[in-house]
Formats: sequence, structure tokens, C-alpha cells
Amino acid sequence: MDPIRNPYTPNAGERPDVLAGRDGQIEQYNVLLQRVSRGRSARSMIITGLRGVGKTVLLGKFRDTSLEAGWTVIEHEAAKHNDNAFRREMGLRLRTALFDLSPRARWTERYHRAAAAISAFSVTIDASGQVKAGLDLTDPVEGLADHGDLPMDMTDVLVALGAAAQEKSSGIALLLDEIQFLSRSQLESLIMALHKTVQRALPVVLVGAGLPQVPELAGDAKSYAERLFTFPVIGSLSGTDAHEALSGPAAAEQVRIDDDALARAFEVTGGYPYFIQELGSAAWSKAEHSPISLDDINDAAELYLAKLDESFFRVRLDRTTELQTAYLRAMAELGPQPHRASEVAVLLGRESTQLGPTRAELIDMGLLYTPQRGLAAFTVPHFDQFMLRAVPELLVPQVRRRRR
Repeated sequence: MDPIRNPYTPNAGERPDVLAGRDGQIEQYNVLLQRVSRGRSARSMIITGLRGVGKTVLLGKFRDTSLEAGWTVIEHEAAKHNDNAFRREMGLRLRTALFDLSPRARWTERYHRAAAAISAFSVTIDASGQVKAGLDLTDPVEGLADHGDLPMDMTDVLVALGAAAQEKSSGIALLLDEIQFLSRSQLESLIMALHKTVQRALPVVLVGAGLPQVPELAGDAKSYAERLFTFPVIGSLSGTDAHEALSGPAAAEQVRIDDDALARAFEVTGGYPYFIQELGSAAWSKAEHSPISLDDINDAAELYLAKLDESFFRVRLDRTTELQTAYLRAMAELGPQPHRASEVAVLLGRESTQLGPTRAELIDMGLLYTPQRGLAAFTVPHFDQFMLRAVPELLVPQVRRRRR
């Protein structure tokens, strides 16, 4: 069929034409925004789930909702940066938010205070101890965001910015993606700052999105995090929602999908939203006319897997060392469910203690997570199937003997 009319969007973070199965989270955010706008308390959100379930898509929906409500949005994709780099990046986004709230010519005392806080916050100290100037927005205020302590400084900034937004009857929505890559001090700084804005009834909300280990990381950073946030978990779609996600975009183009084709698509994709978009796109390119049939879905399955293997899966495997690859392949041999380190060690002919650093590295890279103590699982759906295709034979690395 006509590729120009292909309605599927297998791109990272791009919102599909039909956002199925996420009504609960969308309604929860609407309530959060409206309560905080009215000066009522409400817990912010940290959404967790595996790769490809639509966390980034939800953040995009929340962004649109916030802008429609007249709020200012700060978007940030976390990365493994030191605190200085984090200050610089956040400082630029905070500066943009301040100007979005009001042009400099209309700044009141609250806005000048927020500007002073942002300027001080973005001052950094390099490895040699030299001070690097921050954003020069206005005259500094001694004792405001200049403590040299990230949590204290972030608190000063968000409180000042929240107060400026309150004066305009607006608010600040801080939307953070890949939140698991924040360091403990960075995550602690955001939690502490949000805590203070809640205490002062300021219009500030924080929504994070990340892998399943984030609630534990947040709790480790600050014990009261569980009282500041709700932690919605999103996963694969139900059969009904998966059918809607696949058939809805096609119907908008006056194309029907047979029931047995929908059932087969659900079987192939497991109901994971990104996989549905990828298979839908492949099936559209294979089908010659409406309706899209079971044969079209089966014919598209090979193209679907090839596209996933060369992009979604391969880009993750290419970052691993030989030993890390062997560890992942051993986990795939055991199956998609969580596994104990001792089980993997047996397959690799090593002791669990020898493989501990490798397991920790894979968790740090975001390829594994720990659903409970002693267990590890893939963060990417169907990654076990990919490993079996990409690395047909089990790898058993040679044990290097120490020289005497």
C-alpha cells in the first residue's frame, strides 16, 4: 500500500496516532495538574517500565497537557553526567523556563530573585578548583543557591522559580526522562527541591520516567520519596488495547485489519507498544490492499524482526564487552524470566563472585534490572530472543590466570 499513507510511527518517543491503554496515567496527570493549580497538595509521578512501553510518549502527552493549561515545561533527558555538567544543563533549561514565564522587561522582584538563583546555581568548579561563571541574568543574592551543595542549591532555584510562576497564576512542570541515569546526589537534589515546593504550596510538579529500578533509587536517595510520588508501572498492552493500537491508525486511512491478523500481531509483539508500531509499519508495506490479512502479518514478521534486530536490539548489544555479551547470552539461554547470578555463573563455568562486576556493569548500562534481591532481568522485552538469534552459540569466556 501507499508508503506515504503509512500511519505507524516506529520511532523513539514519537506519539502514535492512537495512544491506547494509557488512559489511567493520563487522567492521573490531569488530576495532579489541576489540584496543584488550585493550591492543593498532590503527589507527583515517576513512571516506570521496560524499554518500548511508551514512557517517553507519555511524557510528551503530559507536556502538551501542561502547555494547554498555561504551565511552563522544563524537559530534560538524564545522562550519566557529573554534578557540574548537571548544573550547566539544568541551568540552561531553568533559564529558558524563566523567560517563558515572563520577558525580562516585565520582571518583578520574584522574577529577579529566580534569576539570581539560576545564575548562582549554574556556577561550577572544575577539577583544578577554578570557578567557572554561571549564567549572568541579574545581580546575585548572597546566600541564594550559592551554597556549593547541589540539593540545597536546587531547592533554592525551584522554590524561587515556583514563586515566580505562582505570581503569574502559572506553574512549572519538570518532565525528566531516563531518570535512572541520574546520580544519587542529582536525584536527591530534585526530590528535596520538590519536597520544599510542596511544603510551600507552590505550583511545581515533577514527572520522571525510567526503568523499573527507579523507585528503589528514589527511596535510597530520600526515604520520604514514596510520600512525594506515585509510581505507576506501565507494561505491555492488553489484547483489546493492542488491537486498538494496531487497527485504529489503519482505520483512519480507511484500511481494515482482519481479526485473525490482529490476533497474530498480538502474539508476535507481545502487546508491547513500540513493537506494535514496528509490525504495523512492516505489515502496511507488505499488504497490497485492504484488509490487511493474516498472511500479510506473517509475511511482515521477518521484516519486523530484521528492523528490530538492526536498530532497537543491536544498538544495545554493540555497547557490550565480550564478557558482558557472554553474560547476556547465558541469561537468554535460561529464558526471559529473572535469573539468579548463580544460574548464569554455572553456564559460564565461573563463580558468582567473579561475575558480580559484569552483572553490575550491565545494570549500570540499563540492560538489566533487579526486580528483587538476587535476581536480574532484561530491561528490553524479547531481548532473550534477539540474543539467541544474534549469538547462536553459548559463549564461555576463557578464565584468565594471574601471573605469579
